[in-house]
Amino acid sequence: MVSASISPKAVALLCAISVVSGFTCPSTVDKIGKNNCMAAFRNVPRTQTFMAGGEGGESEWAKALQDARGEAPGSFEKEMKMRGLMGKKGVVDPKLSQNANLIKWLEEKGDVYLSDSSTWGTAPHPMAISVETVDETTNETTGRGLLARRNINDGDELLQIPMRLCLTLESARTALGKDVITNGMNEYLAIATQLIHETYVLGEKSFWKPYIDILPTVEEVNPTFTWPDEDLNFLKGSPVVPATKSLQIKLRKEYDALFGGEGGLCERFPDRFPREAFSYENWVWAFTMLFSRAIRLRNLEDGEALALVPYADLINHSPFSGAYVDAREVGDWLFKDGTEEVILYADRSYRKMEQIYISYGPKSNADLLLLYGFALERNPFNSVDVTVSIAPRTKDMVDSIDNPDVEIDPLAEEKIEFLDRVGRENTVDFPCYADRYPIEMLEYLRLMQMTPEDTRGRPLRDFDYSRTISAANEAAVLSSIIDAITRQLGKYPNSEDDDAMIIQDKGMFRLLNINQRNAVRHRRNEKRLLKRTVAALQKQMRTRGLMEDDLQRAGGSTLGQALPGDDRMYGEGKPRTALEDRLAKMGLPVDLR
Repeated sequence: MVSASISPKAVALLCAISVVSGFTCPSTVDKIGKNNCMAAFRNVPRTQTFMAGGEGGESEWAKALQDARGEAPGSFEKEMKMRGLMGKKGVVDPKLSQNANLIKWLEEKGDVYLSDSSTWGTAPHPMAISVETVDETTNETTGRGLLARRNINDGDELLQIPMRLCLTLESARTALGKDVITNGMNEYLAIATQLIHETYVLGEKSFWKPYIDILPTVEEVNPTFTWPDEDLNFLKGSPVVPATKSLQIKLRKEYDALFGGEGGLCERFPDRFPREAFSYENWVWAFTMLFSRAIRLRNLEDGEALALVPYADLINHSPFSGAYVDAREVGDWLFKDGTEEVILYADRSYRKMEQIYISYGPKSNADLLLLYGFALERNPFNSVDVTVSIAPRTKDMVDSIDNPDVEIDPLAEEKIEFLDRVGRENTVDFPCYADRYPIEMLEYLRLMQMTPEDTRGRPLRDFDYSRTISAANEAAVLSSIIDAITRQLGKYPNSEDDDAMIIQDKGMFRLLNINQRNAVRHRRNEKRLLKRTVAALQKQMRTRGLMEDDLQRAGGSTLGQALPGDDRMYGEGKPRTALEDRLAKMGLPVDLR
């Protein structure tokens, strides 16, 4: 029995418990009195701000009540419209109906709660879809995004998407059959095939149609592997160009092998795989979606899997975010129902109307531009690949150049044998960062710059190349890096100052298309980074006393030649670039098959 003299504040707190936790059933509120409960709700000022994070007591519960109560249905959308986040004023944006259809589909087919109002035991969904977002630094449009509908706390659960709504290898096998999606088939190939099937074969009949309708066009994403040569020429000198050409060749090769060539699916099953639907143009679109939106879920019961996750893939990237989308089994610690869902938690607090971000991983701007179609002005993971090539002066090499001043390196054959044993080549790409470079680069160069004075009769395998070998060896190593970076800078046809002038002339800069503007920004940032790396190396050499003339090389000979090297070739037989190595580690199909 509840006393009739209970205070309105206490009623409000009890209602908050009911709404937030679901512990109090509606019948309890009936005993309190619906009129008292509603009055308590009305008496909590909408404009009053409550601080969370350890106050405890009534103010903590009042804040929970305020957050759980939400706002009048549709009020957030009205505010978004006033701020221009619902499309242009006076223009009916088809994206709005697409967003509404997606939300309806998620709610009906996946039982996903996305309402802006609360129910018993469930708070309002904390996010809303914006039809357009903008990069605050470059002022370029960045497509759809998710905004905070209300204030969000660090650790809040942001979304739950059941796996049955995701496009995966298993969904492709179910849709297309095990005779097509065979065991061991690459996930990217399988999901790309299903995506084309759902979009261009099933069309209106596809279960995923509301999701497919919100997917962007190739032109809205613009990764460099879809750029025309005219735009790609703006990146001349950048390591992104050979990586782009290589990916283009691989995508074409995989398409021909799976669909277009003799014995491909279009020839074997013409009714199921019509050529007009499974065109190369649609293949490129499917991979544009996969590269820019697919998520690798690492905590699934049967092991990690690649997935296109509706709604979650609307969230944009920030290198400063610590939030990652992953999966878990549905249920609590006591009861599990055997199904799995995709989940995301906030890694920090967000204010109302602030854009929500996740991390796509520690990616450089080259990675982002190649696969996602954008680059960042502020990216702590940015790097530029530098080619380092040292030619051991074997007898055959010295004889071939016919130069009496070139001496044979007595360690040349041993160096080649060592490189073969550890899986390295004479020419290697390494990523250089603004103020650092990978230890693998130092290890490689320390080996290649070894002299008999360094070894003193010991075999090369006895040395720890993660540590300094000698002052003379280290001087040669750092000088080699500076030479390699200087050669990379020399590949660009214009200077950093030229790029800066283009960007500063806003009228002229806007005459360039979006690809060309991104290219100019990217190449300027690459040059900046390389110059900073050279400055850091020179400072390190001065600080460590490695710029002395007598440290040029023990014995007066490098016994190893830093090669300028040809520009990277692409296609069959070429060594993998550092960028391709990173893509392979990310699980992307460097070698698709």
